[in-house]
Amino acid sequence: MVKDPVCGMEIEPGTAFATREHMGQSYYFCSENCVKQFDANPHQYAHHSSQPAASATTGFNPDSSLLQVELPILGLAKEGQPGGVLIRSVLEKLHGVERVVMNAKAGIAVVDYDPETIKILGIVTAIKKTGYQVGGAQKRIGIENIRCASCVGFIEDELKATPGVLNALVSLGTQEATVDYLPEQTTLKELNTAIEGWGYKTRPAASEEPVDQQQAAHEKEYQRLMRRFWFAALVSIPVLITAYPKFIPIVKDWSMETLRLTWFGAALLTLPVLFWSGSDFFTGAWAALKHRAANMNTLIALGTGAAWLYSAVAILFPGIFPEGTSEPFFDVVAVVIALVVLGQALEIRAKGRTSEAIKKLMGLQAKTARVIRNDVEMDIPVEEVLVGDTIQVRPGEKVPVDGMIMEGSSAVDESMLTGESLPVSKKSGDEVIGATLNKTGAFKFRATKVGKDTALAQIVKMVQDAQNSKAPIARLADTISGFFVPIVMILAVLTFVVWFDFGPQPQLVYGLVTAVSVLIIACPCALGLATPMSLMVGIGKGAENGILIRSGEALQTAQAIKTVVLDKTGTITKGKPELTDVIVASQQSVLSDELLRLAASVETVSEHPLAEAIVEGAKAKGLALGKPEAFEAIPGHGVIATVDGRTVALGNLKMLKRLNVGLGDLEAKSDTLANDGKTPMFAAVDGKAAGIIAVADTVKEDSKEAIAALHQMGIEVVMITGDNQRTAEAIARQVGLDRVLAEVLPEDKAHNVHLLQAEGKKVAMVGDGINDAPALAQADVGLAIGTGTDVAIEASDITLIKGSLKGVVTAIEVSRATMRNIKQNLVGAFIYNVLGVPIAMGVLFPFFGVLLSPLLAGAAMAFSSVTVVSNANRLRGFRPKFSAK
Repeated sequence: MVKDPVCGMEIEPGTAFATREHMGQSYYFCSENCVKQFDANPHQYAHHSSQPAASATTGFNPDSSLLQVELPILGLAKEGQPGGVLIRSVLEKLHGVERVVMNAKAGIAVVDYDPETIKILGIVTAIKKTGYQVGGAQKRIGIENIRCASCVGFIEDELKATPGVLNALVSLGTQEATVDYLPEQTTLKELNTAIEGWGYKTRPAASEEPVDQQQAAHEKEYQRLMRRFWFAALVSIPVLITAYPKFIPIVKDWSMETLRLTWFGAALLTLPVLFWSGSDFFTGAWAALKHRAANMNTLIALGTGAAWLYSAVAILFPGIFPEGTSEPFFDVVAVVIALVVLGQALEIRAKGRTSEAIKKLMGLQAKTARVIRNDVEMDIPVEEVLVGDTIQVRPGEKVPVDGMIMEGSSAVDESMLTGESLPVSKKSGDEVIGATLNKTGAFKFRATKVGKDTALAQIVKMVQDAQNSKAPIARLADTISGFFVPIVMILAVLTFVVWFDFGPQPQLVYGLVTAVSVLIIACPCALGLATPMSLMVGIGKGAENGILIRSGEALQTAQAIKTVVLDKTGTITKGKPELTDVIVASQQSVLSDELLRLAASVETVSEHPLAEAIVEGAKAKGLALGKPEAFEAIPGHGVIATVDGRTVALGNLKMLKRLNVGLGDLEAKSDTLANDGKTPMFAAVDGKAAGIIAVADTVKEDSKEAIAALHQMGIEVVMITGDNQRTAEAIARQVGLDRVLAEVLPEDKAHNVHLLQAEGKKVAMVGDGINDAPALAQADVGLAIGTGTDVAIEASDITLIKGSLKGVVTAIEVSRATMRNIKQNLVGAFIYNVLGVPIAMGVLFPFFGVLLSPLLAGAAMAFSSVTVVSNANRLRGFRPKFSAK
């Protein structure tokens, strides 16, 4: 007998209404209704089966303290059983994993684990180390008005505890949560609920909203806070007058009865300040309390709430206080809330400036496209362009999406994306990039990438992902913020007790004032904002200069780079052979252009890269090429053909010796060319030595300047190449390299990077090809030339959009400037709290008779975060040594 997993009825397997296979297990059902419920959500019912033979392989978990996760493994179904065995063996070794059930055919791993010992992210990381990826989705969720550093950790923990969530990061800078999750096990609604449980509203992420909507949302929030500030500020005026009657000429002669009446008025006036202007603090504190936690809102709500309650009791029951002269502190309530709300409004304005770089990128997108459909030309929104559409672009217009030119030619300004200052010539068959500017001609092109697939959209996504990431240095601030608020609350209680027991009269008043000051001045937000705000600006400045930094970790590591390893081909050099020299033999009457014309004519039928370089060189000089006849390619030697009735041979030294052609002084000249890193080819015309034609993968115009700049930054520059030692050293002499690693096989590049790391230095690798990918991954920081292959770019930590080594200099400059700014913020925020809290506790009172007013504490707290954001905004003025614009 077995049990129906839906209703629990015991049935005979042979007489069951239906059966289903799930995770390699058979399930039996008594009726159609149970089958339908199981089909709708098999994971919900799979563990209910009680088959004796099957209980070991189902999701049933007898230990209620364990959790179960079903992980789809990409590529496992194709790989089959060996992959499943590998993953299972790795997972079973993890401490906290109790059981692993693999279904290789379905590509799924079911893992029972102890959440107190291991997190789901640890399981996913272990699977990734086997070479497989866990299938899932990533979602960015906007969080409205999150300003509390403590809440960042709380929300991250809440999201990570949600079933099906693999990882979660919350950025205080972008006010977004980035969540990796399994759509089969959790929904977007559940993710939003986890966030909203902490008192915050969710919204679409900035990346999913047009720029104007983002700006409107920021402006709306700014205006909302300013309305609350102005109300609190206006209320503060009469409340301050009644709070300090001795200093106001009109009020100082009022009787105590009159003053008491005005205090009643102040109590009523400050109630809407508390619960309207300061409503965010109380709702946030209540949400935290429901989770048995405390945050910044708790501190402000406790401080202002305690001040109001004490003041209310003081005017209602003045006789209960021993000193008998109790005076209210309604001014503390109104002024502190006004100042803190003003600080939040100014912080929003300052934050708006930190994201200007991403706004500029998003603003590059064309709004409309001129599409030709069914021979009809029409203007449509760029969002409606489809792959395959034919699009007309006229002079002065933006290219709306990515595509390939079908008809026409032009010069296109790509500086806004690549940093290339000169317009790039485009003709039929060439690719165009969306958001670039057409300058001179008109052309038609076919759309190949639209929407989120365009180059601009991918750049924006990469920048946003990086801005939402966390640098390792942020962990310190996150750790401190996690226990900061409870410690401050304990210090506030201790402060009250000490002043109440040992302070001067009126002890209760001194105790309350100092305790409130401690609660209000403490600011974990300044610590929490120190890293993300600078990170946002720094990564944005990188993007403005053609540097795409993938993560905060990459940005932080780049500032410590001491050795830069450069691949030669396509990185230092142009990656394409070019004609460099045409040397005519001394005994020949043929001119150099004629020699080049003859040689290029022979090479027109060859597909060898060196042959193409000669042909391109001749065409660049406007030479009319002839048609080769009797063409013959001699492997390992060269080619021979007849051009315009003359026999022309072109090849290496073996070729001419084979033809019994005397070289004269050409052999010595060829050695000189070879020593300069060039490839010499001997030419013979009608059986006599005619000269040498040399080609080379020439050095990029700015490589030498960039390498010199790296030296000035105290960085060693090493070249790694598969070329022979002589060619490699020739290139090294041209550009001024420190070391050369020559004749290195592609598969050994990563090992050589590892050897450099073993010297104790942080190593960056710069490359552009598929064979560079392992070395890019091995390096502490991998930098890919944007003109290179997708594989290299995917393996890198930083992408240089423009194919120039100057980008390496700029990337390190951006990293150093950003990390310097982050450290300034962290030190400033740390000093503020380390000095501010003790001063609020009254440590200066015994020595100087100075006691910090809660009003000044509120002002300090309000503007501490603004100071951090403003300092981060100084990075907007960063100018690299080599400006990309």
